[in-house]
Amino acid sequence: MRIFKEEQRFTETWLIVLLTISMLVPMFIIFKEFSKENTTMSLNEFLFSIILMPLCILPIFFFKLKTRIDEKGIHFQFFPFHFKPRTIAWSELKSANTRKYYAITEYGGWGLKTSFLSRKKKGIAYTVSGELGLQLELKAGKKILIGTQLLNDVNSVLNTYKEKIHTNEN
Repeated sequence: MRIFKEEQRFTETWLIVLLTISMLVPMFIIFKEFSKENTTMSLNEFLFSIILMPLCILPIFFFKLKTRIDEKGIHFQFFPFHFKPRTIAWSELKSANTRKYYAITEYGGWGLKTSFLSRKKKGIAYTVSGELGLQLELKAGKKILIGTQLLNDVNSVLNTYKEKIHTNEN
């Protein structure tokens, strides 16, 4: 029996730099406005603005994508969107394979991505970073992409359970 586990978070250096800059620039502007001699900004407004900026950005660092593959199927949880893991049983799968994806052009970036117009074609994506993912196609026609940083491990465990997908076809 083979088990695969992975946990990913938004910890990319470029993301941290981008978020820091996007927070510091407005904070500098607010500080500059407050420090003017004839400012109309109250101390409460200033403090509220300065405290609110980091509070708006911090939640992204609590986002977590957890994936588990075992004899029962594929389990995933993208906190805070899912409070408990979602399970896709092997019997529900039409296919499961790894692939390279293009987050920006295919899904509009990383995170929980879906589009009303392209949902049927591309499906839904749960990604944190990178360009590698586990592409699932359910017998019901739904498509799900789950990002991974451990492509070889995913391929290995999929190979272990590949007969569960093919033997359960209707």
